[in-house]
Amino acid sequence: MTAKNSEVIAQEHGLIARDNPRLAELKKTLRLLWKSTTSRIGMVIVVFFLLTALLAPWLMPYDPFHQDLPNKLAEPRAGHYFGQDNLGRDILTRVIAGTRISLGIALVVLSIGGVLGTVYGLVSGYFGGRIDEIMMRITDMFLAFPDLILAMAFAALLGPNLINTMIAISFVRWTTYARLVRGEVLRLRETEFVESARSLGASHFRMLFTHILPNALAPVIVRATMDMGGVILTAAGLSFIGFGAQPPTAEWGVMVADGRNFIMNQWWVSTFPGLAILVVVLGFNLLGDGLRDVLDPRLRGSI
Repeated sequence: MTAKNSEVIAQEHGLIARDNPRLAELKKTLRLLWKSTTSRIGMVIVVFFLLTALLAPWLMPYDPFHQDLPNKLAEPRAGHYFGQDNLGRDILTRVIAGTRISLGIALVVLSIGGVLGTVYGLVSGYFGGRIDEIMMRITDMFLAFPDLILAMAFAALLGPNLINTMIAISFVRWTTYARLVRGEVLRLRETEFVESARSLGASHFRMLFTHILPNALAPVIVRATMDMGGVILTAAGLSFIGFGAQPPTAEWGVMVADGRNFIMNQWWVSTFPGLAILVVVLGFNLLGDGLRDVLDPRLRGSI
């Protein structure tokens, strides 16, 4: 008996574990992402910022709130590689601390807005008719206003702080997922496997969350990845104009706002947190673009 035949017999009797299909698909997706230069750059940037956020307490050289007034607005140098702000706080330390805050805002907003919008779109697209018409008109009311303006209105109504910022942005972001998922549901509800499940008497709940939702998640994942950068940018914008996080919070938008009065002579106060926003938004956009190519069957073959 050859070694190959022995392995086949062992697999048939469960002696050798076969690869989990989902794990195999994940490995294949990661390999395809790594083949693309832009996706690879995006992955490296995103992983770098995620590790920075996770390890922030050990990476920060100083207390982000410690004030060294005799050295306020000191330029970058050894020991303070990004310089110090108008209160003598170490800018590198505050940029690292801001990584955790900004990524946390994005994760919370997309968790709330993404789940709400996904369920909303599922119900609207599945039931159709009058229900779909009413739900989509409500969505259109939200889409009629620019995201930042609507987020400003909600933040002003709720009050300027970090938690209210996340709630305000969540109220704005759910509409994108509702429209996206509704379109997928309209396509999937007429497919053969859904018709088969319906003919077998599957409940509405089972139809939605067992048969339709798993097949509609790919575009949601891509959109969520690309939205991470947009949420971070919106949160920083709200903080910059005073509707988001408030000083002395080490949030990137607050830091940029703190340095706007010194931008001509002490450029480092605003520049380094601004660069952090630029790089992390770029990273998520590049990764989202690569995920779109990998998860779209029409584009996957060209990678």
